[in-house]
Amino acid sequence: MSGVQTLWLMVIFFATSSISVVTGSTSLVTVPAMFQFHIDPRTAVATNMFALTFMSIGGTLPFLKGRSVNRKRLPALISLTLLGSLIGAFLLLLIPSRSVPIVVSVSVMAVAIFALIYRKSGVERSTIQPSAGAELVGYVFTFLLGIYGGFFSGGYITILTAVYVAFFRSSFLEAIATTKLINVFSSAIATGVFMWHGLVDYRLGLILGVTAFVGALVGARLATRVGNEWLRRIFYTAVSLLGLKVLLFDLLGYRAGCNASGQVSE
Repeated sequence: MSGVQTLWLMVIFFATSSISVVTGSTSLVTVPAMFQFHIDPRTAVATNMFALTFMSIGGTLPFLKGRSVNRKRLPALISLTLLGSLIGAFLLLLIPSRSVPIVVSVSVMAVAIFALIYRKSGVERSTIQPSAGAELVGYVFTFLLGIYGGFFSGGYITILTAVYVAFFRSSFLEAIATTKLINVFSSAIATGVFMWHGLVDYRLGLILGVTAFVGALVGARLATRVGNEWLRRIFYTAVSLLGLKVLLFDLLGYRAGCNASGQVSE
């Protein structure tokens, strides 16, 4: 890669990491950007995951000073995440990466629908404790989304944040803080698998990782100073825009591509 291309990626990673502390979905922007610079798809996903580990650490540090992270659930959440992300990372080695964007697109659309159903969720910490069934659903989603997070990570934290608000009755600040910490473990275990298979571009990964760390640190410090109402607005605005982007460019574009292929084959 040229120096100019690397600089562009640094700008993209810094801006995305700053914003995605609240919104998640970093990889939905960064990985396609890496594709545009003709980086091999598997190398792009692996190197992006390497950088996300740094970003997650930077995004977590400001939250650890307060009581934003629910430490009671952490051991179970981390264990489920590690197991799920390990499975997901190995899946990437088996499944063609070109099939991932459609999976991501459907997931983001699901979160956009969630935004309409739970418009007021997460504004304040709920005084009503979640039922045993809701808790169980939250843990099951943690494991399943951990698989997805280790596989690609695009939209992973966005969906996980929504799940914790809905099923654990977390405030947005608590959900964001908890998912950022969990993502450290998800990214790290997946990165270890990718490093083992020689997929990581270490030079580029370190440059982008440091950039993402600084961006996430800045974003997280701002998030701790913003009320839950504003965090909710930022989160759902970003999710709605992602859903619109998915509908107009990914799903419709995919269908158009399939139709064009069919016409050519005929």
